[in-house]
Amino acid sequence: MTVACVSRKAKPGTRRKLVLDEFAPYRIVALGHAVSGRLARAYRDENITIPEWRVLAVIGEADRVAARDVVRRTPMDKMTVSRAVTSLEQKSFVSRAPDESDRRVSMLSLSPEGRKVFDRVSALALAYEDDLLSTLEPDEAAAFRLALEKLEARANLDDKSGGAE
Repeated sequence: MTVACVSRKAKPGTRRKLVLDEFAPYRIVALGHAVSGRLARAYRDENITIPEWRVLAVIGEADRVAARDVVRRTPMDKMTVSRAVTSLEQKSFVSRAPDESDRRVSMLSLSPEGRKVFDRVSALALAYEDDLLSTLEPDEAAAFRLALEKLEARANLDDKSGGAE
């Protein structure tokens, strides 16, 4: 794939032409798909799916988390999260208990075996991130992270305001 740095604005009186390999949203999704696919091999070795890993990661960060907060923290719908949680419970990686202050809320936590899986996959994921970002100079990596934050904020703003895809 050859990518040229060109102005994103069309000259007056002309229409921009969509070139898929230069279309930023497509490239972001393609990169995410490639990265996710590579990491999925580590998840498979632990007998977990990508949605299950995302749930484990959210719970692993917080120790205990409300099931509804997992939905808020991941790019997954409520049904996908529910299926992943159920599967993780069946594998004895996650336990569910009612919240002491609000019995209607389910609190999720990692079991000792779930913690071991989380720690193993986290180490692989972080090593992969280090390898991936090693292609960038430190200032490029910092600029990349800042750009991601700005793009995520804008995409989330568009989602909330009904912006175009």
